[in-house]
Amino acid sequence: MPEPRTVALVTLGCARNEVDSEELAGRLAADGWRLVDDAADADVAVVNTCGFVDAAKKDSVDALLEANDLKGQGRTQAVVAVGCMAERYGKELAEALPEADGVLGFDDYADISDRLRTILAGGVHAPHTPRDRRKLLPISPAERQTAQVALPGHGQDAAAAGGAGAADLTDLPAGVAPASGPRAPLRRRLDSGPVASVKLASGCDRRCSFCAIPSFRGSFISRRPSDVLGETRWLAEQGVKEVMLVSENNTSYGKDLGDIRLLETLLPELAAVDGIERIRVSYLQPAEMRPGLIDVLTGTPGVVPYFDLSFQHSAPAVLRAMRRFGDTDRFLELLDTIRAKAPEAGVRSNFIVGFPGETESDLAELERFLGSARLDAIGVFGYSDEDGTEAATYDHKLDEDVVAARLARVSRLAEELTAQRAEERLGATVRVLVEAVDEETGEVTGRADHQAPETDGQVVLTPVGSWWEPAPGMLVTAKVTGTEGVDLIAEPLGVQEPVGAREPEREPAGAREPAGGQDPAGARDSGDSGDSGDLRGSSGGRDTAVTGNTGRGDGVGR
Repeated sequence: MPEPRTVALVTLGCARNEVDSEELAGRLAADGWRLVDDAADADVAVVNTCGFVDAAKKDSVDALLEANDLKGQGRTQAVVAVGCMAERYGKELAEALPEADGVLGFDDYADISDRLRTILAGGVHAPHTPRDRRKLLPISPAERQTAQVALPGHGQDAAAAGGAGAADLTDLPAGVAPASGPRAPLRRRLDSGPVASVKLASGCDRRCSFCAIPSFRGSFISRRPSDVLGETRWLAEQGVKEVMLVSENNTSYGKDLGDIRLLETLLPELAAVDGIERIRVSYLQPAEMRPGLIDVLTGTPGVVPYFDLSFQHSAPAVLRAMRRFGDTDRFLELLDTIRAKAPEAGVRSNFIVGFPGETESDLAELERFLGSARLDAIGVFGYSDEDGTEAATYDHKLDEDVVAARLARVSRLAEELTAQRAEERLGATVRVLVEAVDEETGEVTGRADHQAPETDGQVVLTPVGSWWEPAPGMLVTAKVTGTEGVDLIAEPLGVQEPVGAREPEREPAGAREPAGGQDPAGARDSGDSGDSGDLRGSSGGRDTAVTGNTGRGDGVGR
């Protein structure tokens, strides 16, 4: 019997890409491929690229070139690009980067195994010509659920995604979903950590002038609650303790299913899944926050009071040019509302400085907001043109050195303010999910409720004797005794016992789905530009590790 083909998935970019990689892994494992961690041990290295901003594109190109260097040195025979950059540029990327043996778009995901076999056999898969994926779905959100469009991370079978044929879900290898119901996604975990992301939806209906994501991720479409619940149950069976809900805009969840408040119903159901200790919601739009959602996020056992709010700026003139809403005072009122219900709630946000037309007065207004907001984590990006966006056509662009100076200035302020916010937690008692125990040093690290994976800092637990044996997945109560920037140092006080299944306090989310799968009527609603001449651009150092996930850099464009 021939040895199975091997494949390594290298993931760049955000948590949504991580979910997509695990779907690809599930499809490949179900079709007999053996997954390996290191591209040097794989017949095919699949690089899941990020195409959000220029720096991310350069990291993606570097990862593809590094994987290409492995060819001829060992087992690796082919390098294939997938993900947002591959979808966004398609044929253009293939022509600019011949080192990639294949460039696959989202429409290829359902048939990923066949595509890789063709490439390994020396065949050529013609790269796609990019198109605006918003045009693939109906304008009306209520009509989108029945469209046959490839939606990475939604766990579709090949027929639903428009592929050649559905995968056989009746005889799957161990560790490949579905294990908790017929509609759970085809997914294979790529690490054994206690945290995993789950997609609530794909795409975005907002028209922020600086953001290209909707053009290649498409219009907003929700996953059905039963699918999200099934996937969460399966992850719990795999040992996951914390689930982070991701999409381009979680506050819009349910609008195409006839219920814009469906997230408020779904969250208690997810928190009630046996084995899940924490549910975290990311990617929230301030303009779409509503009292009921704030109540559920701050008052539901098992749902952490965490608010990943996409402010982007606070000066009214800049926000209007961005095609966004709000201002400093409205944003501060929102934060006051949240903290009145959950004083220790975690809040993070991203901001763009140097936007076309931004004045010194606008920048001062942003600094006023930051000084009052008491945010736990802040991401700051310098504006750069993105292909196909409205902002790229704007006049009054700032010189690159001005953008760089403002980026440095606001970044310094953000670092100071988030360190101060961490110091406010001195003496507080926090719940820490243990994520790693260093075998050599014994250092134990994890995250508190207000810290999302990889972006918001961590908690270092100090040694306390032999009364406990720390292990990933433990939930520990600890007292904050020190800080290092946004990181906390804490003394363990006790190990929290698993909660088991919580009783949901609301109507089951699945009960609110349209009968028979029918949809109800009335659903409501930092670098160069990265144009074709720069697709091979390098950030100067090809040091991206081609050994699995390369970390998460959630973007500003949401």
